[in-house]
Amino acid sequence: MQFHQNDISEVIHIFQNNNSPTDRYASFDYCYFYFRNSNSEVILEDMEKSCLVIGFYLASWGMLRGSSFLLNHSVKYYEPLVKYIASLDESVWAIDVQNYSNENIEIILDIYQNCKDILIKNGNSDLTLITKILLGVFGFIPAFDRYFCDVFRSMSNGECGYRRCNKKALKNVQLFYLTNKVVIDRLSEELKVTKFINGEPSMLNYPKAKIIDMYGFTKGISA
Repeated sequence: MQFHQNDISEVIHIFQNNNSPTDRYASFDYCYFYFRNSNSEVILEDMEKSCLVIGFYLASWGMLRGSSFLLNHSVKYYEPLVKYIASLDESVWAIDVQNYSNENIEIILDIYQNCKDILIKNGNSDLTLITKILLGVFGFIPAFDRYFCDVFRSMSNGECGYRRCNKKALKNVQLFYLTNKVVIDRLSEELKVTKFINGEPSMLNYPKAKIIDMYGFTKGISA
């Protein structure tokens, strides 16, 4: 595997140049900040806002384009998903690539499956949509979209196809982190999640999984 990369800071800088408070990429910040800083009571009491936050984040990241089945639904379709998110223990927001223990990986995969069961009907594709939701809400996993998967598949020399969200794929993401730990940790500390209310950086750091997602996505889209 060729996980050691010398261009991580450069690639993240390219991404951040297109991440002003009004750019579509900032929809991650607003979604993650909202769910990371809202307890279950707030999430459930303002159900309309909670659904809108998820819905617009997904729209910004291309999940409502083309033939997406989500185009046939209003934001109320996300209500069961929001109720499920609110039911989870707050400890799940402490999961990130540095603590992908076997137990935490099982938690991630369980959340993945439950979100899939809630949202996916009639055999619709789930990998990109569900991993984007897990990234935007919990920040503990990269989004397995085409660009990310192409880049990480190439780096793994075919040893991991990234065609499923499973233990092998997550362990490979963790190996990428461990191989490039110094730079990823530094970027995670430097980059702050943007607040919607004033467009200014918050005190909340970008998750390390988000740094990895930004790298794979940006490198893939520019290939």
